Amino acid sequence: MIKVLIVEDSQVVRGLLSHILSSDPAIQVIGTAGNGEEAVKAVQDKRPDIVTMDINMPKMDGFEATRIIMETTPTPIVIVSASWDHKEVQKTFRAMEVGALAALEKPVGVNHPDYPRLSKELIQTVKLMSEVKVIRRRPRTNHGKDTPAGLAINDLIHATTDIKAVAIGASTGGPPVIEAILSGLPKDFRAPLLIVQHIAPGFIQGFADWLANSCLFPVRIAKHHEFPLPGHAYIAPDGVHMGMDVGGRIVLEGTQPENGLRPAVSYLFRSVADVFGKNTVGVLLTGMGKDGANELKVMKEKGAITIAQDKESSVVYGMPGEAVNLNAATYELSPPKIAAFLAGLLRIRRIDG
Repeated sequence: MIKVLIVEDSQVVRGLLSHILSSDPAIQVIGTAGNGEEAVKAVQDKRPDIVTMDINMPKMDGFEATRIIMETTPTPIVIVSASWDHKEVQKTFRAMEVGALAALEKPVGVNHPDYPRLSKELIQTVKLMSEVKVIRRRPRTNHGKDTPAGLAINDLIHATTDIKAVAIGASTGGPPVIEAILSGLPKDFRAPLLIVQHIAPGFIQGFADWLANSCLFPVRIAKHHEFPLPGHAYIAPDGVHMGMDVGGRIVLEGTQPENGLRPAVSYLFRSVADVFGKNTVGVLLTGMGKDGANELKVMKEKGAITIAQDKESSVVYGMPGEAVNLNAATYELSPPKIAAFLAGLLRIRRIDG
């Protein structure tokens, strides 16, 4: 039985969330809290398996409550917020920076046409996230081991040609990792970055805006048939795959989901491998499942540089772990070292080329 604590200041929404979650026999709602202060105390007293966390609340908001819980009583937290409220979405991503695992749109009333979809997503997410082993959030002093230990950037400089694109894929725990990587890149980064992040519908624009505020270069939602520019980041929109065509333009397609997902990392990696071959870098980050792992191996076999996030820094080691098991990754790196690697690689290319 999965024990859930619901944190929400609206009594009506608390009741709705409780109704939805209690409808699943594997879930037990063990308590509710009306603000962040109550949430912190309830987590300490009741020890839930997972918390659903509102963002805008009196006394203490969801961001601050998430930060304190992750520093004192680490517990899986899913943010349930209004995706239409820009300020709330920004706080949602700040909460993910300090340890929240996922973000969901608040469910609507039972008579609303979106109710079945939103209630199903809530139940599925609570079940999946309750299995994640979270850790106490403290300042990191060791970013983990980088492998293979003897391989340096200089070993690759003359083995490949100019990088035409950097393709990045992530799922659970991905937003703060992508933010850490992009914010560590210089303003004059010489390649476009194409990003697929699995996230609940409605949050992708807020995700792009949040990244843009912390990066030195433009970040935006990709558009069909636009030419990606160096030093720009493009994020796959809700509900469509993102790839490249032979003319070097971004393509967005509503074809069948891959690995049950659309957009899929697999589609992006396969596409850039087909179009650019060895002139690419593939980066597979934290997330459940195996989306992108096989295609990262395809990229490597075509001569591309491939990177998997290391186990120590991954919230969920599913996707990068699968890639490592397949021998698909040239490197296993922590997020800061991924940023340093990419910046160094492109910087050397600018000097030498």
